[in-house]
Amino acid sequence: MTSALSILVVEDETDIAANIGDYLMAQGHEVDFAYSGTQGLEQALNNYFDVIVLDVMLPGLDGLQVCQQLRAQSTRHIPIIMLTARDTLDDKLSGFKQGADDYLTKPFALAELLVRIEALSMRHRVATDHVLEIGELKINRQTQAVERAQSVIPLSNLHYQILLAIAESHPKPLSRSDLMTKVWGAEPPESDALRSHIYQIRKQLDKPFAYDMLATLHGVGFAFKVESR
Repeated sequence: MTSALSILVVEDETDIAANIGDYLMAQGHEVDFAYSGTQGLEQALNNYFDVIVLDVMLPGLDGLQVCQQLRAQSTRHIPIIMLTARDTLDDKLSGFKQGADDYLTKPFALAELLVRIEALSMRHRVATDHVLEIGELKINRQTQAVERAQSVIPLSNLHYQILLAIAESHPKPLSRSDLMTKVWGAEPPESDALRSHIYQIRKQLDKPFAYDMLATLHGVGFAFKVESR
């Protein structure tokens, strides 16, 4: 069972906020509320939360602006689930581009929201700040510096974005289609181009070291292998 989480719900529709809060608190989690984008951003920057549930349509700053400013100003990466009544691909991509970690379309089942919150919190416990560590690999999401076993890994911006997307999915594999959506949005490259990018990343990340970390799981996607010492 997941330990108690501190969750911020940023939702201006008080009935929806109350339903979410009652359900999450009944599962043993702690919930705070904000009813505008401005209030939500202030609370998120001044308090510790494990996960933020963020509506898109808010008075003051909208959810996309809150997400963008939080990513720019926060000293740690706080997992964000965006809520919206709009379910087009462009809307979802807008949320991901501003830094959202997950996306749920209204109306939704509270049980599904809970599962997504708990999965995000588990995924991001490896990073209490902007530094993401997976075995020998260390990624600083603020400076975009990448190291393996304390050796700097030089990567282009595109290759960094690919590596980061796979790392943020760890320990869950990231499918090829999800990777292309997160990095390229609505204009993904051809499969051969992605294969070439992965090859170039491996030359920097794996070839100088004793074992390969970046694995291709055929029919599944990409994942990191971590050797126990």
